[in-house]
Amino acid sequence: MDAASENRWKGLKPTARERLETRDYSKDTLAVRLGTSGVNGGELISGRTGLDEVWIPGVEIFQRRVFQQKARGYFSELTRLNEGVLHDIGIQPKQWASALMHRDSAKGFHIHPPFIPDGVEPADWFRKLFVESPKDYSQRLYDKEQWDVMFFLTGMCEMLLTDERAGMPRRIMRFIIAGDSRPGPDNVSVVIPPGVGHALRSIGNEDLIMAYGTSTSFNPDWEGRIASGVESAPLPAEWSAYLSDGAEQA
Repeated sequence: MDAASENRWKGLKPTARERLETRDYSKDTLAVRLGTSGVNGGELISGRTGLDEVWIPGVEIFQRRVFQQKARGYFSELTRLNEGVLHDIGIQPKQWASALMHRDSAKGFHIHPPFIPDGVEPADWFRKLFVESPKDYSQRLYDKEQWDVMFFLTGMCEMLLTDERAGMPRRIMRFIIAGDSRPGPDNVSVVIPPGVGHALRSIGNEDLIMAYGTSTSFNPDWEGRIASGVESAPLPAEWSAYLSDGAEQA
């Protein structure tokens, strides 16, 4: 502790001063926080141009508008398939679904297998799609692999993405999305490519409701899990011990 701090805290007992910590309110750059402590969804929209070195290729995050309707509630669009991001990148979801996550619950990491053409090395394929020709969306085989498009209607979602595709830098994106029930700049939607792990946490004070589209119909063989024990809701240790004792006695 420097001299100024010593003087500032001289009214405390010596034992308390020895254990004293103060919080650092300075912020790392947006690029650093994206892969560590996390950022707000709106920051990814406003700061996107400076994030190329840390952004996961193929991930899309786009703004949504929520309209307050006085004394009635609110209204919001999900997407339009004839304009906007989904139109621009050529995704037309083949299946739509919804999910509810109770407050303080979590899912993940989920991951779907990328389609690799015969005779092509995975790293070469990803380099072609996302490094050499990232804007040539016609090369993407949406009908042969599952891309996810997620919209959040209520609650607050903390999302974590990890790039696990062969030959691609292992980047991490951590950010918060506000559901439509909390209108503001953090009302964003997400497009997630196959090979990118995704985990969700419901961190608000209400249940998290999401609607999501997939580029293909559900295929159980494509539902991979990594570090997903958080979904298992294990019994208390005391209960498990008690049940095990009963099994041994039988």
